[in-house]
Amino acid sequence: MTTATDALINAADSALRTLFVAPRASRECPTLPERESDHELSDADRHLSGALMRVNHVGEVCAQALYTAQALSARWPGRSAAPNLPLAAQLEAAGKEETDHLAWTQTRLDELGSRPSLLNPLWYAGAFGLGLIAGRMGPAVSLGFVVETERQVEAHLAEHMERLPVGDHSSRAIVAQMKQDEARHAREAQGAGAVELPAPVKRLMRMAAKVMTTVAHRI
Repeated sequence: MTTATDALINAADSALRTLFVAPRASRECPTLPERESDHELSDADRHLSGALMRVNHVGEVCAQALYTAQALSARWPGRSAAPNLPLAAQLEAAGKEETDHLAWTQTRLDELGSRPSLLNPLWYAGAFGLGLIAGRMGPAVSLGFVVETERQVEAHLAEHMERLPVGDHSSRAIVAQMKQDEARHAREAQGAGAVELPAPVKRLMRMAAKVMTTVAHRI
């Protein structure tokens, strides 16, 4: 049986691994075996792809924080509620799949000669706090937060598919698979009993995401 101390240690371990350890994917990176050589991308295309993939990498850093915090809340909801171990397991499984995305985007950044956001510790801390708040509001709200987050991420990835250089098949393949996975996570959360979040909450989430993506595009 996992104790509260164990859960906190696991959460801290997740943060350190996300921010300071090269992630390892459990699935093969969905790049094309017959893709173009990177040298065929122009400097402008390489710069644009690097900026967009940096934003996507930040999104995966935040996903690790959100799922870790929500799973922690499900396992240790406080004195007034019982642990929801099935929900915790579902959130942890989704988080592990998001680790693949984290690894893929990191690999692509390296290939493009770009770098992750310098503000990743800040993004992680903010997302972890939001995840704790959502988790403390009960399973239905926590799952609703997952649904809305994944829907917004899916829309964001669809926009990136439009903006990525046509010749950057590697980045496009990664983003396409990520988009597919995020849509499935939303469906799974919906099926597990998510409630619809109020419109003002959705707008605040979109505003926060806009700030993050705008800053991460450059820093």
